[in-house]
Amino acid sequence: MNQIGVLVMSYGTPQSMEDIEAYYTHIRRGNKPTEEQLSELTERYEAIVGGVFPLRENTNKQVETLEQTLKQDARTEGTEYRCYQGLKHASPFIEDGVDAMAADGIKKAIGIVLAPHYSTMSVGSYIKRAEAKAEEHGIDMSFIESYHLHPKLIEALTMRVVAKLNDFEEAGAIRKDVQVLFSAHSLPSKIVEMGDPYPEQLLETSKVVAKQAGVDRWQFTWQSAGRTATPWLGPDILDTLQELSKEEVEDVLVAPIGFVSDHLEVLYDLDIEAKAVAKELDMRLMRIDSLNSDPLYMEALSDVIIRRVDEKWNAN
Repeated sequence: MNQIGVLVMSYGTPQSMEDIEAYYTHIRRGNKPTEEQLSELTERYEAIVGGVFPLRENTNKQVETLEQTLKQDARTEGTEYRCYQGLKHASPFIEDGVDAMAADGIKKAIGIVLAPHYSTMSVGSYIKRAEAKAEEHGIDMSFIESYHLHPKLIEALTMRVVAKLNDFEEAGAIRKDVQVLFSAHSLPSKIVEMGDPYPEQLLETSKVVAKQAGVDRWQFTWQSAGRTATPWLGPDILDTLQELSKEEVEDVLVAPIGFVSDHLEVLYDLDIEAKAVAKELDMRLMRIDSLNSDPLYMEALSDVIIRRVDEKWNAN
């Protein structure tokens, strides 16, 4: 049977509260955080998990579910797909995932990131690390850079926007007056000068989802910017909420389309921090449910993987 390895890459998250310092140190390129920084980050995790740590389970389940989805697809008959996890800032690291494939005798592999939109600073950096390790092992590896307009991804996001707009109506809001904010993780603004496709791909996804959901009142905003001396893409969602308040907007739906699972940037930055600001401004703020292991999302990933395999190795 033909074997194809699939390296499923993502940013990573600590496995427990005890791992937060090591995780943060890796993000800071080996520089340990100060006591104040570590305390602040720990408090954020405590606020969203309440002593339990389910965040890692989201990614684990996505990898497991993707492998099952690939196996169930009729197009994969005669081919065994094996999924491996590779994280940017936590174990198993990207390199560990490639090592595991090599140990299992994998000779052909696909790399995909649990982020639909491409940037040289995010997806590009994942690919660079995986590619280097694959070359060491002699693994023929092909990478999927983006899938931000895949029909099943768009359908899954649209369904979530529509569902929350229905919730607004049930709560007494006028549907057409709800301001929809599409959001994603900010990156250093220098990517615009580099011609990076990240901002444009996010806008493309936003436009298609808004159209399919019948939303006319929407805009794009950024969130979760790093605290560095260099400028990051904006406006930040907290600033956007302030501006909307001046326009007397009362109902806001946040659709964080740049994120595919529940983690700190969604559960804290939006569900706690942004909601607190909205409450101060006398706004009602809701968020669409995260994709996590949604069947449509898994089918979107499976489809782009199978298509790439066919293009690279099965083309006549």
